[in-house]
Amino acid sequence: MAKKAIGYILIIIGALVAVIFLAADSLGIGRYPGINWAQMLGGAIGIIILLLGVWMASRKVIKEA
Repeated sequence: MAKKAIGYILIIIGALVAVIFLAADSLGIGRYPGINWAQMLGGAIGIIILLLGVWMASRKVIKEA
């Protein structure tokens, strides 16, 4: 699989992880009211995955002769 395709997949996964963790209370899967440390950690991990995907998808492919 091409690195650009992996980058796009990471963007989607990172965005989903961040949204699910940060909206856990609204989705009914949060234990405590408000945003707690676990939600912030999950959101941060999701954003890191998303940024890694953006970096991989935006890299130029250099073909060697």
